[in-house]
This record gives sequence, C-alpha cells and structure tokens, in this order.
Amino acid sequence: MIVEIIITAIFIVMAIFILIGKGDFLIAGYNTASEEKKKRYNLPRLRFIIAALLIVVALGKIVILFRSPDVVESGIYSAVIVVIALFAVILCNTWAKKKD
Repeated sequence: MIVEIIITAIFIVMAIFILIGKGDFLIAGYNTASEEKKKRYNLPRLRFIIAALLIVVALGKIVILFRSPDVVESGIYSAVIVVIALFAVILCNTWAKKKD
C-alpha cells in the first residue's frame, strides 16, 4: 500500500513539473523527437494533456486504493483509465498539433 501511495505521489509531482514547463523531458516521444518534429506540436496544449492524464491516473489509483473495491470494480476502474489514456493519445495527435 505504501508503494502505491508513493507512485501516486510521483505521478502528481510529475504532472506539476510538466504543467510549470520544467518536465518536458518526461513526455514520451517528445524529448527524443527532432527539432523539426517538435515544432509541429503546440507545447502548452501537449503539456496540459499529459499533466491531465497523469492527474486522472493518480486520482484513479487513489480511488482504487482507498475504496478497496472487489475485482470486478477494479477492472471497471482500470478500463475507464485505459479509455481516458486512449482519448489523451488522440488529443495529443489532433488538438496538440499545430495547424499547417
């Protein structure tokens, strides 16, 4: 239980770093992209999406951790988090991209 709380706290700290602009290296794929590819993205929007995703996952972990749901309910929570993550990926590739 303590490890899960620590991981949740790390997610929240990472979200804060990304929102204030100090955690761009934490965004998977963005930090390894060439400068040309980085210019295709609206960085503030990308930061917002990734930070929101981290916060939602952390809140989901808190709900699962302290509610102590049964296996079926945990599966439902996990499925919802996966759907939200897929939505975030779609937003990163549409809303966060600059219009050419």
